[in-house]
Amino acid sequence: MSAWLDGGDALPQFASFQALEAQLRIHDTVATQLRTGRQRRGGLNVKTASPRPVFENGRLVDIRPDEKNRAKDLIADLMIAANAATARFLASAGFPSLRRVLEAPRRWDRIVALAAGYGIALPPQPDPLALDRFLGERRTQDPEGFGDLSLKIVKMLGPGEYAAAQPGQPALGHFGLAVADYAHSTAPNRRFTDLVTQRQLKAALRGDAPPYPAEALQGIARHCTLQEDNANKVERQVLKAAAAFLLQGRIGERFEAIVTGAKSTGTFVRIGRPMVEGRLVQGFEGADVGDTLDVRLVGVDAAQGFIDFARN
Repeated sequence: MSAWLDGGDALPQFASFQALEAQLRIHDTVATQLRTGRQRRGGLNVKTASPRPVFENGRLVDIRPDEKNRAKDLIADLMIAANAATARFLASAGFPSLRRVLEAPRRWDRIVALAAGYGIALPPQPDPLALDRFLGERRTQDPEGFGDLSLKIVKMLGPGEYAAAQPGQPALGHFGLAVADYAHSTAPNRRFTDLVTQRQLKAALRGDAPPYPAEALQGIARHCTLQEDNANKVERQVLKAAAAFLLQGRIGERFEAIVTGAKSTGTFVRIGRPMVEGRLVQGFEGADVGDTLDVRLVGVDAAQGFIDFARN
């Protein structure tokens, strides 16, 4: 589908009805306009990729990046618009709601220092428009390295979280998307926050009282943020077990890595091939999120999902 939107491959057979083809073109046009509008407000145009296990004949052979494309962008842009519209509707109806929030980055100083390394001076205070201009310049000048730069920026921005928004109070925004009112509402089959939002939405449309008062939403927001963190930990553990299996015979090999986490619980780095994170067990002193390091694989345990690196 993405190749067809880009003017390459033929339209997939399942979508080859004239009316559906026209509808897809409309969706693509609207999605592009929505994305452009967000970027004018400071929405960050980053290149992100998620690790995807690759199997051949039932055997795990690699973990590669599952990168965005035009079709995925189309879906994401329309979902963001729907989520923002839902949040605004609930606010206009006087309903409290759950919001997905990403505050201005607390590690903005690290982002400023990163940009300075490329000769770009960012403002001392968080400025999404200035940051997106910097990202746009780097995408043009170094498209091959833009994925690594994007990963560094995303890690420095930090994770989002859920919060309860009260009607009449200042909007809870999302720094990365440049959206002032942003809920999660489009996936009630797989996220509890979306199900709660759908229930609030149905009650507002019927003229009923909110099924979840503000106090209940505050507890739900905390619980869902915690459970999302727990789910991410499980996903990372599974991927690390798979990567450890792939790396068993490569002890001593060197990799270029990006520091993705630096806390009291440990320092973690991501390598590119296979695309996976591991713990930096030697030479972690002074390493901070976004740093690029030369590391050496010193240990793996596929059963435990442990991958250990040492800094060269």
